[in-house]
Amino acid sequence: MELKAVRYEVTENEAGHRIAVIRIARPEALNALNKQVLSELKILLQELGSKRDVRAAVLTGEGDKSFVAGADIKEMENLTMPQARELALQGQTLFSKLEELPFPVICAMNGFALGGGFELALACDFIIASSKAKWGLPEVTLGLIPGYGGTQRLTRQVGRALARRIAMSGEMFTAQQGLDFGLFTQICEPADLLPTAMKVATTIASRAPNAVAWVKEAINHGGDKSLAEGLKIEADLFARTFETKDHNEGIAAFIEKRPANFQGN
Repeated sequence: MELKAVRYEVTENEAGHRIAVIRIARPEALNALNKQVLSELKILLQELGSKRDVRAAVLTGEGDKSFVAGADIKEMENLTMPQARELALQGQTLFSKLEELPFPVICAMNGFALGGGFELALACDFIIASSKAKWGLPEVTLGLIPGYGGTQRLTRQVGRALARRIAMSGEMFTAQQGLDFGLFTQICEPADLLPTAMKVATTIASRAPNAVAWVKEAINHGGDKSLAEGLKIEADLFARTFETKDHNEGIAAFIEKRPANFQGN
């Protein structure tokens, strides 16, 4: 199937590390999530999940106005309650697939990220935003609530009180507020956004791929458990690194005072 509403390319940097750039490509609709986007994103994530040579990905929106300006509301107009529940479960499953990719996904938020678009951003490992980004969960202004994981991921990132404020008000927030709330790791001028995200991706791609994947697993799977449970997950994954050749290479490179050449094994 040819992908039209979701575009991607895999680039190779000077060190030979492969980085995927994914674009939601419906600029005429501010990249809103419709059935086609969700279907194509599912296909793409299945393909990327099998690519063991990809070390990082950057997810952004086509054009300079919008990352993803929410779900396509017209497609929701006549849904029954069972259909609405099924839609929410499909979106949640898809975004969880994004979250569970074995390499980090950086959201380059280049404009509006509202409703489902902001929920998509929350499923990424972290967000770097344009200074012109506008974000929020406006579902309550339509008599709805977030359905693609927004109430749950947002609460885990910023705490209950702030999650309530954001989701209950339906307000649109600025990039600076996203940084202040701890949702964004960095703000860039629009022209610098993609280069900055690629620079961060390149840095991560130079690290041991298994170690990076296990850091992601430890944080994702241990972060909402008790400290004792999280520490066990960390210890188990720490031990696994000692079975890898990259562990031997990393220590040898440190001792020999040279850059490590990680192979992902």
